[in-house]
Amino acid sequence: MEPIIRPSKAADVAAIAEIYGYHVLNGLASFELLAPSADEIAKRRADVVGRNFPYLAAEVDGKLVGYAYASLYRIRPAYRHTLEDSVYVHKDFGGRGIGKLLLTALIESCEKAGCRQLIAVIGDSANHGSIKLHSACGFKKVGVMKAVGFKFGQWVDSVYMQREIGEGAKTLPPDREISGGRG
Repeated sequence: MEPIIRPSKAADVAAIAEIYGYHVLNGLASFELLAPSADEIAKRRADVVGRNFPYLAAEVDGKLVGYAYASLYRIRPAYRHTLEDSVYVHKDFGGRGIGKLLLTALIESCEKAGCRQLIAVIGDSANHGSIKLHSACGFKKVGVMKAVGFKFGQWVDSVYMQREIGEGAKTLPPDREISGGRG
């Protein structure tokens, strides 16, 4: 059955926590060392949704099989038009195009929200699946930070990829500048 991509709901939190927890405990995509609780995931989701950023879910036959969201890249005001994406797919549903469906929908949602740049911070330079996914969705590799994480007894790189959204840097954003802030 074809996956349905939709906005996430509070009822999805337990499944999101399960998907993410698996990746935390078994992979290098996330640099977290302990899987966060469903309550912590609920708080994180509420923060993203509360800022009117997209938090999407992929569903197959009523089962949540993946999710993606965009959050602030950095908290200082000058970064307000740049978001960072996160995409995770259930371990039993990888390689079926669900990540691409989620990331494509996320990019569209970020454009509607007025985002101008989307950043991917990919854990592990050997994470070819995520690098290939982002490349297929128009991201360009902009750098690698070598050995910035330590997980599972090894040093791990972070790969940075970037994609312009909408007008990108071609025009000024509608809100111009926030005056007086040094943040």
